[in-house]
Amino acid sequence: MLHPSSPPLLLTADTHGNITEFPELETVGMSNGDFYRPDLDDFIVLPEGSELFALPGRLPIGWDPTDNQPVLLDENPAHQGQPVQAVAAFMAPAHTSIFNSGYQTQQEAPTLPLFAYTAVGWHSDKFWVTAFRSDLDKRQDRDQYDQNTVEKLTRKKLKANRNNRLIQHLGKCCLTYGCPAARNYFLDRWEAPLPTSPECNARCVGCISLQPSGCCPATQDRITFVPTPKEISEMAIPHLMQAENPIVSFGQGCEGEPLLQANVLEEAVRRIRSKTREGTINLNSNSSLPDSVARLARAGLDSLRVSLNSVQEKYYNPYYRPKGYTFSDVKRSIQVMKENDRFVSLNYFILPGVTDSEREFETLCRFIESHSPDFIQLRNLNMDPEWYLNILKFPKDSFSLGIRQWLHNLKTEFPNLRFGYFNPQVN
Repeated sequence: MLHPSSPPLLLTADTHGNITEFPELETVGMSNGDFYRPDLDDFIVLPEGSELFALPGRLPIGWDPTDNQPVLLDENPAHQGQPVQAVAAFMAPAHTSIFNSGYQTQQEAPTLPLFAYTAVGWHSDKFWVTAFRSDLDKRQDRDQYDQNTVEKLTRKKLKANRNNRLIQHLGKCCLTYGCPAARNYFLDRWEAPLPTSPECNARCVGCISLQPSGCCPATQDRITFVPTPKEISEMAIPHLMQAENPIVSFGQGCEGEPLLQANVLEEAVRRIRSKTREGTINLNSNSSLPDSVARLARAGLDSLRVSLNSVQEKYYNPYYRPKGYTFSDVKRSIQVMKENDRFVSLNYFILPGVTDSEREFETLCRFIESHSPDFIQLRNLNMDPEWYLNILKFPKDSFSLGIRQWLHNLKTEFPNLRFGYFNPQVN
């Protein structure tokens, strides 16, 4: 892994979003509101397919190497008296953040949109981010897609499946939102999405498909119908039989909770498995309904990805705001899958300073010992960090291990536990 030879420089943005480096200060990392000077090993080259954001209402903070402390910039260093904004990176998939961008939020600043905000700097004509590659799988790498091919094959399949509402919905996901999973479906490879549920039994603060009016906008539209088992199986069976390393997954960013459509899912899984044993049928879920999970496991569901921001119930509840289920139900769903000899992943939202806090680490270790998940997906939390910390009422004085040390300790403690970013092929 390539690292910089010296600390990357602080990046700032003017009010028009123009980004420049500031040679007198280095990049700062933020974790639970505290500022750190990242190690050189914390940086990698900005992954292709990532984006840079100017952060409105947020003043940049850099590291002064002379005084060895963080420094606030309250005006544009290139144009004195003019406003300045902090800069962050939203990384391409398969990469996990070590530090958030360092900034100080001004009064009346807007809530940041539902993305992750990684610290980024400039060195040797390259952008560098505080992150690591958490999955070598290239299924969502930008260089795996040719847009002309994507559009051609998508329109061809849409034309051939005019009466299948699910396939038509995924066409919009592919062509309008650039959904990588939808693109891979139309390219006949890897993991394909199976959204099914317009409804949800949680009110996740960071939901990317449904937000209350006046809040930060959702990043995509939620599906408005429930596909029939026939529509689902018509899509899934050819993919599992023909695609390279095939996976089909219920539970997508463009839907609510798929377990609320358990009857439809159960019949669809039975239809699929009556025609092919190939590939993996996966469910991304809040895992709130263990009895429904048990039915799906018996029908042929291969793997369950459990959505978690924390394994501490006092932090789980204010984020998910569950309706009609408890954290005990989530744990029971994992147990049900393991009793049926099925694969379980934790979709564990990473936020520096929270995920790697000492108490969260200790609780996670006990959780792993009790429930024996097979895999942890290191997904960045897509949410304004300060908003999240306030929602959780997370203690400011919480001690954190550091993300890299946290991961090292987990791998040492649980040598058989696997880590990555994507749903693995388990068959």
